[in-house]
Amino acid sequence: MEQVKTVTIEIPFTIRKRGGRKQVITPDGASAWVSPRTRIDSTMIKAIARGFRWRKLLETGVYGTIEEIAAAEKINSSYVSRLLRMTLLAPDIVEAILDGRQPAEMTLAGLMGPFVVVWGEQVEADFSGI
Repeated sequence: MEQVKTVTIEIPFTIRKRGGRKQVITPDGASAWVSPRTRIDSTMIKAIARGFRWRKLLETGVYGTIEEIAAAEKINSSYVSRLLRMTLLAPDIVEAILDGRQPAEMTLAGLMGPFVVVWGEQVEADFSGI
């Protein structure tokens, strides 16, 4: 009878949810065995689009205040404010998000937090992976 040998292989990786999908992230310095795909985050894209749509509604006078938009959309005015702030992102960052080239650590929650308004400083400070 043949003797069976067991081999154990350990592969360090992390699984993170990005836009409702799971993504495997290899440790620093480890090469991925597949070519990296674009990571289009539809949640982030939708949030940016809503922010730009609401900004246009404010600029054209359809709504006069953030509170009016919030009432019309039946959502919290602070949420409207945070999405409107995303219209201040550098064009390079918005383009990278639309193309799915944003860094893996970039999340919608992170974008909705405070950030510098100067575009050059945004790209250098927080989004240098673009």
